[in-house]
Amino acid sequence: MGCDGGTIPKRHELVKGPRKVEKVDKVAELVARWFYCALSQEKLRRPIVACELGRLYNKDAIIEFLLDKSPDKTPMESASHIKSIKNVTELNLVDNPAWSGDKESIKGDKYDDLQSARFICPVVGLEMNGRHRFCFLRTCGCVFSERALKEIKSEVCHKCGVPFQEEDVIVLNGNKEDVEVLKKRMEDRRLKSKLEKKSKKCKSAASASQQETSEDSPGPSKAKNEKDSINSNSGEKRQIIFTKSSDNGNSSVPGKVNKAPSTTKRPIADSEEKSEAYKSIFTTHSSAKRSKEECSNWVTHTAYYF
Repeated sequence: MGCDGGTIPKRHELVKGPRKVEKVDKVAELVARWFYCALSQEKLRRPIVACELGRLYNKDAIIEFLLDKSPDKTPMESASHIKSIKNVTELNLVDNPAWSGDKESIKGDKYDDLQSARFICPVVGLEMNGRHRFCFLRTCGCVFSERALKEIKSEVCHKCGVPFQEEDVIVLNGNKEDVEVLKKRMEDRRLKSKLEKKSKKCKSAASASQQETSEDSPGPSKAKNEKDSINSNSGEKRQIIFTKSSDNGNSSVPGKVNKAPSTTKRPIADSEEKSEAYKSIFTTHSSAKRSKEECSNWVTHTAYYF
C-alpha cells in the first residue's frame, strides 16, 4: 500500500516549502523588446516609430489603435499614453550590412543568431540588439548608440545636422529609472504645450476684441466726416425752411434764414397808401410810353409832308 519495496521518500517530497521565483530568460526578453512591436507583438517592420517613453512600435499598429473607437476596445497598457500620431516619432534607422535576414532560417535547419541585429549605429557601428543602450532624437528621429553621443558631444545631429537639446534625447527600451525620468519629461512637455495653446487663444481673443472696439470707436477722419455730414444735413434743413417760407409769400434774402411770420396785422390806411403809390407809378409809366409813341407818329407824319 505504498512505501514498500525499499522506497525511501525524501523530505522535499513530503514537506512543501515556498515556491521559487521563476526567472525570466534575459535573451527572450531582449528579443521581445528589440525585435517585436510593443503593441501588436508582431515583428518590427518599416516604418518603425517610438513613443516618448522609448518603446518601439509598427506605425501601422499605432494608426489602427488610434482609429479604433469601439466601446469594446481592449485597453493596452503599452500604448495608453499615446493620444495622437504626434506623440510618436518615426525613426531613421541604418541597416546592418552583415544581417542576412530570416531567409536562411526558414526551414529551421540552421542556427538563428540572436546577437545579430537588423540595424546599427551609424557613428560607432554597434548593433541594435539590446546589448547596448541606444537613443533617438525627437527633433529628427535619428537613432544613435549612447556611446556615440557621449564620445562625440555635439548640439547638432551627427547624421542630418538638425540641432537638438538634452531633453530631446530619449533612451530606447530603458530601465525603470529611465522610464520614470522620461515620463516626467513627457508630462511637463504636454503641460507646457497646453499652456501655450491657452495663451495663444487668449491673445487671439484679445486682438479680436481690440479690432471690434477700433471699428466701433470713430477715428479723426471718421469724426470729421460725421461732422461734415451733420453740417450738410443742417444746411439742407435750413434750405428746406427757406424754400417753405418763400412759398408762403414772405420776403426773403438769399443766404439768410427767414424768421417765422409775425401774427401782428398791418393797418388798413398803410395798405391803401401803398396801393395808391403802386397805381401812380404804373400810370406815369404808361403815360410816358404813350407820349413817346405820339411823338414818333408826329415825326413820321411831318416827314411825309416835307
